[in-house]
Amino acid sequence: MAIIDYNINTMDSFKVGDKVIYPNQGLGVIEDIQDESHYGEKFRIYHLRILNNNTLVLVPFSNAEEIGIRKPVSAGRVRKIFEFMRNGDVDVMMNWKGRYKEHLNLLKSGTMLDMALVLKSLYYLNLVKPLSFREKKMMEKVTELVVAEISEVSSLPFSEIEQRLMETLSLCFRDVNPRLDS
Repeated sequence: MAIIDYNINTMDSFKVGDKVIYPNQGLGVIEDIQDESHYGEKFRIYHLRILNNNTLVLVPFSNAEEIGIRKPVSAGRVRKIFEFMRNGDVDVMMNWKGRYKEHLNLLKSGTMLDMALVLKSLYYLNLVKPLSFREKKMMEKVTELVVAEISEVSSLPFSEIEQRLMETLSLCFRDVNPRLDS
């Protein structure tokens, strides 16, 4: 049930200093772009620093699009994400294994809309039944990824964006009867 996000930017527009999103890892910065030779072949390599854990990732230019590396969403796209989070129901598969696999695939896509869908789905599910340990961890991770990107784009503090996002989800599901142990 992947939602296609047509706002993915082309890879050839990256340059040193650009902030990018690395799927499932979050915000990073292109520190360097080098042409390197390996086994007699030349490759253009992005040196990408993941900001939340200071990890340096080397990504071949030819693989960047396949991996899903993209520029952060626009401010206009952020408004659409909040509209999506605020409105409508979410279709949640009740089979744990199938749901977890679907969520993993959505997160691997790296699009903001897919991450928002996973967050919305897990938020709803958490209201109606206890999440498994893995789903709790996934919800924490996807919340961090979504909030960090929106915070970067909007130049607002992480805590402010997180609070606004949780309030938005709460309003969306205000008519859901929460489970008693929450």
